[in-house]
Amino acid sequence: MQVSVQAEPFDLGALSNAFAAKVAGAGAVVTFTGLVRDNGGALAAMEIEHYPGMTEKAIAGMMHEAKARWSLVDALVVHRYGRLAGGEPIMMVATAARHRANAFAAAEFLMDYLKSRAPFWKKELSADGAEWVAARDEDEAALKRW
Repeated sequence: MQVSVQAEPFDLGALSNAFAAKVAGAGAVVTFTGLVRDNGGALAAMEIEHYPGMTEKAIAGMMHEAKARWSLVDALVVHRYGRLAGGEPIMMVATAARHRANAFAAAEFLMDYLKSRAPFWKKELSADGAEWVAARDEDEAALKRW
């Protein structure tokens, strides 16, 4: 299992291929990539902050929970920080399991966790100024299903 919190862009194809190549015994690989929402062209950029060490530890803990709950062969989480433009990849989750249902469920669990509980702070910048992104009720509701 691997967690990478990084400022640099990532190559989705290369990461997906490398992940799939090392998951012997898996019958399914699920990947998801989140993009910075452009908000209809109003977003100038998003700034993402985190506490190094704390963030990776928190994500790794959720990955271990996912591995135990869904018998994962492996998992990967990549999340960016710093200044990102609309449309840029912000995060990626990859899960591998013997069966697709487990790979999908674990990926959704990790995505919901990243959205609601991972220690990142996001600020949207626009022509109107800057605004911290607040927790959304629908994200909290999604997390409760787990």
